[in-house]
Amino acid sequence: MSIRVRAPASTANLGPGFDCVGVALDLWNELELEEGDGEPDLGHLGVRAFCRVAEAEGWTFRWTDRIPRERGLGSSASVIALGLVAGSLVAGKDGDPEALLAAGTKLEGHADNLAAALAGGVCLTWGGHIARIARRTPAEPVLIVPPETYATVAARTSLPPTVAHSDATASLARASVLAAGLAAGDANLFAAALEGDRLHEPYRRDQTPILAEVREELPTGALGATLSGAGPAVVVWTEPDATETCAEELRVRYLQAEVRVLSVAAEGAGPA
Repeated sequence: MSIRVRAPASTANLGPGFDCVGVALDLWNELELEEGDGEPDLGHLGVRAFCRVAEAEGWTFRWTDRIPRERGLGSSASVIALGLVAGSLVAGKDGDPEALLAAGTKLEGHADNLAAALAGGVCLTWGGHIARIARRTPAEPVLIVPPETYATVAARTSLPPTVAHSDATASLARASVLAAGLAAGDANLFAAALEGDRLHEPYRRDQTPILAEVREELPTGALGATLSGAGPAVVVWTEPDATETCAEELRVRYLQAEVRVLSVAAEGAGPA
């Protein structure tokens, strides 16, 4: 018996949607599971996720990693989603995204990327719940992936324990605009929200200089830019007919980075 599953990359926060907004991206990690006499690596993150749903003994795990690690693209969330979904198939469970989110959040540490990896599309998450509010975003994602890595744990330590009331209310207002723009598919509302964060992006400025550079001079067709998760990858949100033009401009500006035109993955983790 063999099982093959896949799970998408994701970009989280989208500016003011800190720790509660995630978007699945059409870039996939895969897991092939074969029944036999294999001795699984019980320390592997994906195997640990699998063990939260089913017994790993007697299975061989083969992982295919396509999502760059420590770039803010949800690579760990994808691996956890693979383990959870594969475990559900082995255990004969229905693989409900919220149930799997509850099983995997402690491994991931925060729910936004994992929710998007499990449910696909555009997701809001709070208190263990997932609201999948749209299949796609009002603009197309063009990724700038620099060669440097930036671990999420290190990124978290750069955030202050408290923020000013004015910063919190300003971010809340923009987050509301962001959610409305995503749910309605309104590009104007979406664009208006992208630079409103005061909770995390300002504190990561030194480690993620590309974001400020891109915002200072947006490429052709771009509506705005956001830090992808904790970074250092940046997503430039672009009009649908301008993605290639935007990408070419960014490739000229950032010769050492990888620039990718991606789309939103409408579906989440599941059989490959």
